Amino acid sequence: MPRPRRRVETPSMTATVARELVHRAAVAETLLTDWKRTEADRFQVSAQWPRAHELHVSCDRTAYDPLLVVETVRQSGTLIAHTEYDVPLGHQFVLDDLRVETSARHLAVGVLPAEPILDITFTDVRYRGARLAGARYTAEVHCAGEQVAYADVGFTCLSTAVYERLRAGRTIGAAPDRPPRTGLPPAGVARVRPADVVLSPTDGPDRWELRVDTAHPVFFDHPLDHVPGMLLLEAARQAVLWWSDRKRDPVSYHARFHRYAELDSPVWVGLTCQDDGTLQVVGEQGESTIFECLVGTAGR
Repeated sequence: MPRPRRRVETPSMTATVARELVHRAAVAETLLTDWKRTEADRFQVSAQWPRAHELHVSCDRTAYDPLLVVETVRQSGTLIAHTEYDVPLGHQFVLDDLRVETSARHLAVGVLPAEPILDITFTDVRYRGARLAGARYTAEVHCAGEQVAYADVGFTCLSTAVYERLRAGRTIGAAPDRPPRTGLPPAGVARVRPADVVLSPTDGPDRWELRVDTAHPVFFDHPLDHVPGMLLLEAARQAVLWWSDRKRDPVSYHARFHRYAELDSPVWVGLTCQDDGTLQVVGEQGESTIFECLVGTAGR
């Protein structure tokens, strides 16, 4: 079976990695700074978290949001797949599922940007011929000597040709048929700008319509033909905050992604409280479930 073969050099901790390696267009949204292989299928990734960010730092700039951890873990898997498993640039990554647990007390913003270290282990590495077809990986995230998060992610790789066949008729960069509806009040979902609110109200207290703004500079850092997974997770975050009147802060996410969320029809987001107090957020489009996410919270 093919094994990791090569390492593309990059300056250590003095610059971000090439943005193409983490599927970002903006350097400002590229969080990783270096990586190295430590053993077969094991790697160490370095990152830097800005002290201020449009979405992933709290409004008062005192805490990093757990979704910043999610994005860092996502970028890490993409980086390692390209650089250590020879996945060609241009191949598409389909996020199958993820579980991320964070420690809120270790996500405080300090006087300098945080520089987390991620210990990444690839498992269940699958090949189609000589090419990586998919894998699972875990990530232990450490910052200032403390473990701040743990993640477990599964993904599938698609070649450009396979992706184009799968998405036949879908246009990259196409805007939704209508502009986003008015969103919830920003303060109720811990946002400052109305443009960062991703839920619109409905007649029910636990059901919303997803607001999709393809011009958003973070969620749509580059043109896409579908709703990105990070936008769906932000919807889960905002649903929990609004439903709980901001009395419960999301600290963990366990999500399964069942199919692409299309840009040309509404996505409905619903929340239910499980018997054990865990909150489940489900996204639906038409007759199909798009994603399911169990959100663990910490009370205030």
